[in-house]
Amino acid sequence: MAKAKPADDQPAKSGGKMKLVLIAVAMLAAGAGGAYGAVASGLLGGHAASGPDLPRQVTKGGEDPYAPASDAKGKDAGAEPVYGDGGSQFRRLYFSFEEGFTSNLKDSTGLVQLTLAVSTTYDGRVLQWLERHQLAIRSAVLVELANTPEEDVFTAEGKQRLQDRLVKAINRVLTEQEGFGGVDAVHFRSFLVQ
Repeated sequence: MAKAKPADDQPAKSGGKMKLVLIAVAMLAAGAGGAYGAVASGLLGGHAASGPDLPRQVTKGGEDPYAPASDAKGKDAGAEPVYGDGGSQFRRLYFSFEEGFTSNLKDSTGLVQLTLAVSTTYDGRVLQWLERHQLAIRSAVLVELANTPEEDVFTAEGKQRLQDRLVKAINRVLTEQEGFGGVDAVHFRSFLVQ
């Protein structure tokens, strides 16, 4: 005996249509969620998601909206800088602490006297923050100097360790105050041990 075929208007096919409707609704919801995520992240809509405005690295010859004003004392004041082809792709800015640092050394009667400069490849905001928070930075540097063993000031390796610690201390102050460090290196302008 042959089975009868269901007619087109029977409820057996309405279950299949319901599945198609549910799948279509799920796909529309996923698409809408994906579009919302793309707009919120800045991938669509022409504007980036709002977030912290942190300093950016500036390439050689790149534009820095926070660049420090030119020093009119220099004989080439106003001239555009000329960068070499080699080395880093980023330009470097320097900040010199005007006053020197004098501190005792850890577990020693010895003293260290030095003058420092720091460098950054980030935009000019880092220099502004170094100037603004100079007092807190000086304090952090003096703490690191006082925590330096005497043997470290007589070797190149010890001085490199001190420079690394000073970079971390300065960036820690800037991060606490401004939310971003940005100092890449510490440079000794003078270094005297007594």
